[in-house]
Amino acid sequence: MAHTWDPDRYLTYADERGRPFVELLARVPAAAPERVVDLGCGPGNLTALLGERWPDASLLGVDASPEMVAAARRDVPGIAFEVGDLRDWRPEAPVDVLVSNATLQWVPGHLDLLPRLVDAVRPGGWLAFQVPGNFEEPSHTIRRDLADEEPYRAHTREVAVPQAHGPEVYLEALASLGCGVDAWETTYLHVLTGPDPVFTWVSGTGARPTLQALPDDLREGFEAEFRARLAAAYPTRPWGVVLPFRRVFVVAQVPA
Repeated sequence: MAHTWDPDRYLTYADERGRPFVELLARVPAAAPERVVDLGCGPGNLTALLGERWPDASLLGVDASPEMVAAARRDVPGIAFEVGDLRDWRPEAPVDVLVSNATLQWVPGHLDLLPRLVDAVRPGGWLAFQVPGNFEEPSHTIRRDLADEEPYRAHTREVAVPQAHGPEVYLEALASLGCGVDAWETTYLHVLTGPDPVFTWVSGTGARPTLQALPDDLREGFEAEFRARLAAAYPTRPWGVVLPFRRVFVVAQVPA
């Protein structure tokens, strides 16, 4: 079953989700790029930051979700957005800066895509991306374990699950292509508020395909148990619920 994305759900905790993008962008030293592309642009709220950083550039946002692209076109004027799968995407001409934020983890075997992404960037240009690196945290392991239980297993066996690598893996892959590479990781401690905040967070991203794969008569029970296990793993403190979140960052300059 193909899953769909909900822009409004995704934008819950938009500030926390956006912080890695801001910090990734800060490490891209391009001065006056002419063509900038955001692969996996989502609802476009972060693509807008590219326009603020490089107001004279030609900007394009690409996302595989028609729902996300529709929201971006509605809410982010002055930037072109199109529906497209990054596995098949080819630029009309080499770009100066190619950005991909929290997207590659949804593409199995995405290391094999890196040579083509590098080829999409002009010599001397920049490829910058960020992926989650928290897949062994309870927010993911609880979902995996519960989805593997009966009666859910038959419905969740084939769902999409995000996966990524450590910074050293990306550094080696891109350096072997001749790129100069800056790779690092950061673990954020997001302080979330509201009812079942970790469930709200994951149900908009990593857990969404699993939840959508379940039939209506099973989803309610799954969600109730998922919420309970997450609440036990991430207890409420007087100041909120702390969600540790590791992110992996890569900024690569394509050889001139």
